[in-house]
Amino acid sequence: MTNIVGKLEEEKVFKDPVHRYIHVRDQLIWELVGTREFQRLRRIRQLGTTYVTFHGAEHTRFNHSLGVYEIMRRIIDNFNGREHWDESERLVCLSAALLHDIGHGPFSHSFEKVFHTDHEEWTRRIILGNTEINKVLRKVSEEFPKKVSNVIAKTYSNKLVVSLISSQIDADRMDYLQRDAYYTGVSYGHFDMERILRVMRPTEEQAVFKQSGMHAVEDYIMSRYQMYWQVYFHPVTRSAEVILSKILHRAKYLYQQNHQFKQAPTHFYSLFNEKLSLEDYLKLDEAIIMYYFQIWQDEEDRILSDLCVRFNDRKLFKYVEFDPSKQWNEWPKLIDLFKQAAIDPEYYLVIDSSSDLPYDFYRPGEEGERIPIFLLTPNSDLRELSRESDVVEAISGKKRTDHKLYFPLDVLDDETEHGELKRQIKAILFK
Repeated sequence: MTNIVGKLEEEKVFKDPVHRYIHVRDQLIWELVGTREFQRLRRIRQLGTTYVTFHGAEHTRFNHSLGVYEIMRRIIDNFNGREHWDESERLVCLSAALLHDIGHGPFSHSFEKVFHTDHEEWTRRIILGNTEINKVLRKVSEEFPKKVSNVIAKTYSNKLVVSLISSQIDADRMDYLQRDAYYTGVSYGHFDMERILRVMRPTEEQAVFKQSGMHAVEDYIMSRYQMYWQVYFHPVTRSAEVILSKILHRAKYLYQQNHQFKQAPTHFYSLFNEKLSLEDYLKLDEAIIMYYFQIWQDEEDRILSDLCVRFNDRKLFKYVEFDPSKQWNEWPKLIDLFKQAAIDPEYYLVIDSSSDLPYDFYRPGEEGERIPIFLLTPNSDLRELSRESDVVEAISGKKRTDHKLYFPLDVLDDETEHGELKRQIKAILFK
């Protein structure tokens, strides 16, 4: 019988463009990679609709999950033998790192908003449910799946372990910043990870960083800041997300109205009925979604058909800046003009907001409070990062929010119908 907690007879190696090599030495990790639930991640892009803006962004959750595992493996190797590190937590850490994104659905966050799903909740259901992953994890012990699930839920008793997978500087973020920068072709997400790993030290509560490595940590924080505003919140990507969300909303609405689809959207039935089983969820991937988007281009419903053509052919909505504090009084008038011009504002006039808090210090009792990053001084004191770094202090606790108003400019430019109304709309939008 194979010893699931033992080492492989021969190390397995994945070639990787970010980390060069990903090393698998444990039988447990190798078997987890081979499960159907983990292989499903090959069919889910890491960055959703970002590929319509940055054409190289075709990488998957599979790539990223292996990368997070590899960073965690390196962290553990560096921690081995140090005070506060318990080597018996090794397999829990590696498993949680590998499986942290296993519950993501197709076009992750857009999908979640429409159907009110939570990828972290689905991750725990996959780990604890009747799945190949659960069967592999239970080979370690009956309680092992629950341990891995608790790490991802941030309820695990060992806070150090939780911090390695979920904190303001963790294995997850360190991989996706570099990986997303590589595949989008931008320079913002690069930082000196090797230096950060060398100066990382375990404590009872969390990982901290030697003060001598502060500049590498600063670089990481600024890389994250730049990636969010230059890549993750790119307005063109958000336009594609808006259309994607509206397609799913429209399809759900039509189903609820007993619309007769030319081809029954059977894969969506449990979603539309809000009775999504684990097996149904695991059958959903981006190939399925794109198949229906192709089919729905020929639907009789004009809105669903138009939105699918726009998404598939990259005929995206245009956008203008929108300041709710100054322009909110114009919103009812815009909606009314759209309706008069026979353009449904529910689907063709959309405010999209993005916000980010690049780094935060400790705010006890506040909702969503973040554990700060600590620097370890030569005399073993801990100092919060923003108190030592002028660069980080300048952006600490400062939440930046961006609002855009999306609409189909091509429809407004076509003045063969409702020309005067469309001119009034454009006068408001572009004043």
